[in-house]
Amino acid sequence: MGDEYAAVKRGKLILKGDKPKSKKRKHKKREHSEDSKIDEDLVKHGGWWRVDKVDDITGSISIEFGNGCYVSALDNGLFTIGAPHGDGDGPSPEEIFTAFPAGETKFALKSGYGKYLGVSKDGVVIGRSDAVGPMEQWEPVWQDGKTAILSSLNKFMSVNLDDDSLVARSITAGEHEYCCIRSNKTKEENTIVLPNEEQGSLADIEVNYVKKFQKFQDKKLKINEGGVSELKKAKVEGNLHETLLDRRSKMKADRYCK
Repeated sequence: MGDEYAAVKRGKLILKGDKPKSKKRKHKKREHSEDSKIDEDLVKHGGWWRVDKVDDITGSISIEFGNGCYVSALDNGLFTIGAPHGDGDGPSPEEIFTAFPAGETKFALKSGYGKYLGVSKDGVVIGRSDAVGPMEQWEPVWQDGKTAILSSLNKFMSVNLDDDSLVARSITAGEHEYCCIRSNKTKEENTIVLPNEEQGSLADIEVNYVKKFQKFQDKKLKINEGGVSELKKAKVEGNLHETLLDRRSKMKADRYCK
């Protein structure tokens, strides 16, 4: 949108006596072509687009139920559905969450109050946890163009029609469970190419980093014997690289470790 002025082109120099050629029909055709490419859903939601794969559930995320109504965080750790937004308006600050990957098919959400969204045993969605555990992991489900969000208790997220609270109590996804996960990140930001060291399983990743940084006086790889359970937990909590560095440091295998 900031490139609108850059799209203006300088016209051809017209000499005295020359008759400029009409370009009205060409302009109309081009304008019609440009209008046909406009994403009306994107414009209507203030630049927030529909997410249709789990890899895109990162960074700023909002959850829309109904038309222009977003899940909103309350200061008591509970959630409600916000008032409808008009065309062209995106979600309000309290309706924007930060998403993190939690394995290959799940994600975690942190509210603006710095707490992770989880679910209680009676199916109420709460945001009072300082870390990501099993109850704070959510799984998106896409089918037939519709989206629903599954809790760790295998119940779908929805809005309680009695008090507008956010719950996860239904074992099936229906009209009230259908939602829209939205992001305002550009497509370029979502296209992340993993470096060679981070391709493969967690065990492979650790070996790759040891190979990259280890001193090779004895030509032997020094791998921490702690197993991958610690690495899985670190990946969920977002501190995988720090944990890998600490494990290499304990093995005295990293040239950058003290």
